[in-house]
Amino acid sequence: MAAPAAVNQQPWEFYVVTDKAVLEKLAAASPYAAMTAKAPAAIVLCSRTENILVPELVDVDMAIATENILLEIEALGLGGVMLGIAPFADRMEKVAEALSLPETLKPFTIVPFGYPAKKNPQPDRFDEQRVHYVK
Repeated sequence: MAAPAAVNQQPWEFYVVTDKAVLEKLAAASPYAAMTAKAPAAIVLCSRTENILVPELVDVDMAIATENILLEIEALGLGGVMLGIAPFADRMEKVAEALSLPETLKPFTIVPFGYPAKKNPQPDRFDEQRVHYVK
């Protein structure tokens, strides 16, 4: 919740899920979410639709909050992954149903996490050609 947000609108709501039946429903929400069924927990980030001052920047705010969660997961020695739900209507509907979300909340992403079976080294993705200097 310490993530920056446009005009401090803080559009997020967090659902911490440990219920195995719900984790299985979340896993079925996306073709890329199978690992959610085996995870001990997941955080589902949802955005509010009420009292939002800059709706055009809600997804940016949500992505920043998601990154903060992923950084904390890593800092705790755990493993996690961001699974895109928004803006795919079918995925959003399945997540909303699995969590019985009110109409005022829209699923953004699922972050399953736990102790990784193995620790893969982070690849070096730095590409100097993508950095441009304007002097």
